[in-house]
Amino acid sequence: MLRSETLFGKRETPTPNSPLSASNSLSSNSPSSFPKPGSQNISSGNSGLSSQNANISSTTEGGSKLIVGPNIKLKGVEITDCDTLVVEGRVEATMNSRVIHIAEKGTFKGSAEIDKAEIHGNFEGNLTVRETLIIHATGVVTGKIRYGKLVVEEGGQLVGEVQVGGKPAAVVAPPVAVAASTSV
Repeated sequence: MLRSETLFGKRETPTPNSPLSASNSLSSNSPSSFPKPGSQNISSGNSGLSSQNANISSTTEGGSKLIVGPNIKLKGVEITDCDTLVVEGRVEATMNSRVIHIAEKGTFKGSAEIDKAEIHGNFEGNLTVRETLIIHATGVVTGKIRYGKLVVEEGGQLVGEVQVGGKPAAVVAPPVAVAASTSV
């Protein structure tokens, strides 16, 4: 048996003739029964909500993804190195990432600087979207908002200080009545 050093101490490494080698019955479990490399599930405890948890996974085509499941509350954190954040529960955080997707019952409170945002639920705070902000019919965005492009479905709400592309949005003044004077 070979030993190798890891971040958490020594680890047993199987050798070709060891009881932990591929020919052992321990390897009879199918690879699908083990988690994929680069993925980790964070359970919500013994509440019986194993399907409703925060799931951290890494995929080659979409990059890293953090899913905060229903009934999960993530509070007081800075989210970094996350390509996509999916909020189905409640998140109070700051983040600088690529994509945020807030589900219909999801809530994000805090500050986010991202490329794309798709809001079905609630966002409250400072939101800077470098590319496209999409607010669906059930979506509500409140706070200081900056965006490159904006799409709002009928029923979607955008409330607060709004800027387009880093420049203040144009303010339309109410029409002013001008009295016409006629001289004879």
